Amino acid sequence: DDTNSTNDPTKTTLTMTYSNMWHSKHENDGKAKYGGRDVVGYARSAPNPQWPKRAKVALNFVINYEEGGEKCLLHGDTESEKLLTEIVGAEAYEGQRHVNMESLYDYGSRAGFWRLHRLFTQKKLPCTVFAVGMALERNPQACKAMMEANWEVASHGYRWIDYQNVDEDTEREHIARTVEIHKHLLGKRPVGFYQGKPNTNTRKLVIEEGGFLYDSDSYADDLPYWDLENGKKPHLIVPYTLSENDMKFVSPGGFSTGHDFCQHLKDTLKYMVEEGRAGHARMMTVGLHCRIVGRPGRAAALAEFMDYAKSFRSDVWICTREEIAQHWHDNHYPRGGGTVSPEKPMQPAGKAGEEQELDVI
Repeated sequence: DDTNSTNDPTKTTLTMTYSNMWHSKHENDGKAKYGGRDVVGYARSAPNPQWPKRAKVALNFVINYEEGGEKCLLHGDTESEKLLTEIVGAEAYEGQRHVNMESLYDYGSRAGFWRLHRLFTQKKLPCTVFAVGMALERNPQACKAMMEANWEVASHGYRWIDYQNVDEDTEREHIARTVEIHKHLLGKRPVGFYQGKPNTNTRKLVIEEGGFLYDSDSYADDLPYWDLENGKKPHLIVPYTLSENDMKFVSPGGFSTGHDFCQHLKDTLKYMVEEGRAGHARMMTVGLHCRIVGRPGRAAALAEFMDYAKSFRSDVWICTREEIAQHWHDNHYPRGGGTVSPEKPMQPAGKAGEEQELDVI
């Protein structure tokens, strides 16, 4: 049909006219990939993750360890912290300390961390810690407990601050500094990175550092995916979440009670397991903070969800992000040095129980 041909002069003229007739046109109009964004992703061709033991969902718990690395005049900052505590809607105090904010953060490292440590060790569940370097330095006992529990400790940057306007040299130094802190206090470097409040240079600097297996500064998917635009080889993104996250306890319109939190997590996991049984296996992350879910009533809700997740047995693989990343590297690394082979495209997830052949190297 000549009307569908790209050589059809009528179609070419119409396309040119359409693209040039608008004063509001922009160079990125019509693009699916631009400026580091990809609004299409896997679309209908998501790979079968082939999680261990044919699990339908890979479930990862993340404990954010930030207390002692937040904004504070005592840390050399020009204003106080204002985010993610019981003082919802707090404003930063310019040039002043906010002692209530400080003590709310201190609760996380003094009490909340240890409650979560007991809970995870008693339930014998793995987790990943997103650890702020400055915070780790202030609490060697917590570092020791993380090591004894065999938790993955990923980097949450050197500071719990907004890096949007931090210059490139300073951010590069902060990344290098926090890697050294991990080596010194934990005996090994981090393989995962989550800045939390990054800028457009952050991923480039993480890749440039050279030792990270993955980063999690994305919320764009329910599966890991590859960044093929930065660096000389594919870089893995293991997306994080702000929805299955205890931060909604201290956000307007968020969770009011532990029951709300637990029910949302249960609903999410149940739906994702059903998707997996239908041939669309995915990953689920639960984001936690010592100063938030470390409060007793909220910890009780987390414990209830843990038992619920364990009740799915082999259908739910409870794991660390490092395990997810290593599995993706081993089973889904793109052929051809960063591109999917044009002769053999990545296979989509098939029907429940079907084995999928993956294009890997």
